[in-house]
Amino acid sequence: MTTLGYTLFGTAIGHCGLAWGEHGVTAVHLPDGAPATMRARLRAAFPEAAESAPPAEVQAAIDDIVALLNGERRDLLGITVDYQGVPEFNRRVYEIARTIPPGRTLTYGDIAHRLGMPGSAQAVGQALGHNPFPIVVPCHRVLAAGRRMGGFSARGGVETKRQMLIIEGADVQPTLF
Repeated sequence: MTTLGYTLFGTAIGHCGLAWGEHGVTAVHLPDGAPATMRARLRAAFPEAAESAPPAEVQAAIDDIVALLNGERRDLLGITVDYQGVPEFNRRVYEIARTIPPGRTLTYGDIAHRLGMPGSAQAVGQALGHNPFPIVVPCHRVLAAGRRMGGFSARGGVETKRQMLIIEGADVQPTLF
């Protein structure tokens, strides 16, 4: 997988980053502090890529992500992702997760059943924990058993997940401390 470029862009939850290559989006990074921190993460992950203005298709993807995080109904299914280097099981999990509409959720177990692999909810969770395309592959829309928030690997953890779901209009349970 060759990443050609990356860019940063502002959203309602902070500055995100997106990298792309010849075959589509290669990564999306959720907010991680200051823009300089995000830029450094992208440079480290994609040393062969240059920060640059995105091509039209990538800019359209960014516009859709920004709109979604501003509360507009966007499914992001039109965004082409580059699955090169993604294990087959993970790719299958990501494809199912992409079908979850904004404002809706599934559980890890639901996805395991859709894969035809009941009992593999933990493996589904691990695959989503390695998701290189958060938001585009909406791992934030996948909940633990009992519709609990479960984990979320982005900065801010479960609260970031909850914030994204609230923006999308999902019915989420309050945090219990």
